[in-house]
Amino acid sequence: MTTTLAPPTAGRRPAVRATPWWWADAGGVAAGVSLLVVTALWVANGGVQALGGAWPDALSSLGRLTGLLASDLLLLQVLLMARVPVVERAFGQDRLARWHRWTGFTSFHLMLAHIVLITIGYAGAADVNVFGELWDLVVDYPGMLLGTAGTVLLVMVVVTSMRRARRRLRYESWHLLHVYAYLGVGLALPHQIWTGADFIGSAWSRLYWWTLYAVSAGAVLVYRLGIPAWRNWRHRLVVDRVVAEGPGLTSIYLRGRDLGALPVRAGQFFQWRFLDGPGWSRAHPYSLSATPHTGVLRITVKDLGDGSARAATLRPGTRALIEGPYGKLTGEHYRGGPVVMLACGVGITPLLALLGELPYRPGQATLVYRARSAADIAFRAELDWLARHRGVRVIHLLGPRAGHGSWQPAGVPPLHHLAPHLAGADVYVCGPDSWTAAATGAALAAGAGPERVHTEQFAW
Repeated sequence: MTTTLAPPTAGRRPAVRATPWWWADAGGVAAGVSLLVVTALWVANGGVQALGGAWPDALSSLGRLTGLLASDLLLLQVLLMARVPVVERAFGQDRLARWHRWTGFTSFHLMLAHIVLITIGYAGAADVNVFGELWDLVVDYPGMLLGTAGTVLLVMVVVTSMRRARRRLRYESWHLLHVYAYLGVGLALPHQIWTGADFIGSAWSRLYWWTLYAVSAGAVLVYRLGIPAWRNWRHRLVVDRVVAEGPGLTSIYLRGRDLGALPVRAGQFFQWRFLDGPGWSRAHPYSLSATPHTGVLRITVKDLGDGSARAATLRPGTRALIEGPYGKLTGEHYRGGPVVMLACGVGITPLLALLGELPYRPGQATLVYRARSAADIAFRAELDWLARHRGVRVIHLLGPRAGHGSWQPAGVPPLHHLAPHLAGADVYVCGPDSWTAAATGAALAAGAGPERVHTEQFAW
């Protein structure tokens, strides 16, 4: 069964302010400056001079520096996790995911170096056993028991973030474990406030660290808790109906209050929780599969065996909680001209919403939609509507991929034949990670401008 949801008038967009192009560069510079500030404060507090002294003092000084850099990166990582809208729109999920991973692992290794260097340095200065000194640090120094508990939590988060462990975990389990990162940060940092020489010995250091703590904690409270709570209270989303779109593919239509005021654009996604029983607390990232601001929201869920099968069992009236919207796979920077959409499987969902929103002219839009078989093609009626009323060229690519590294079935013409105007087009790509990488490479090889190829991950 398929229910048609016709796209609205082309070009109807919500009042979401465009993100200035320079924000991403400014954010990267600010992150680099923060590390320089931390290093400068360490130098001002005698860090370099200590390197020229006895070896225990030199090791302790290096331990202070690695600890400060680890703390700075840890707080920057909290800001990356805080879902600040301007940060999300400036960088997009792909870049944020890479930065999040880099800062996390780098901070972790610096934290380990901090523990080792400080312990050996203090043991050398006191002329005692290293393990005895470690025990004394943990038990006797203010805040160190909390710091140890926080370190254990951060180790758990880092271990479960490794690719081999990540592949063995369900998304819900991985997401829940990463919530403990906030607790780990909260427990690991107070010892710096109470005993850190680079904190208590300088007014400038205290000003810098208290500001960074306040900004990080404030971002989490506002954007991860406050704004989602406000939007859920205001919009009161509930399931209106559930529709089977194809094998293992289910659309959920939702209604609520003042949906026209929800600051979401086609191509974006929310983190969704449905209050339908046990497991409601585990959020899933689902993008909108219909253009928003039509009085109804629609998401389409593929049964991937990670709890997503529950979508087909939802009953009308079930309350839904959201976080978001997130993502920059939108028409924010589209200024007209040809459009090429490359979709695979459930990746059709955000692209279908975009096709309804973007103000292209008839004949300017091409959708290349890969599916395993004709039975797996979703939204036929809506694609036909777009073809008839908005002149979209819809090309179905059916069958298995031609081989490793390929994005299309065997015997299919190259991309520049399927979409002759690709070189001057905005290109939107969505599908499984490996397919998306292959399709993006094909688009670039066919002449698409890198700045006009838009793709995004939908989960960290």
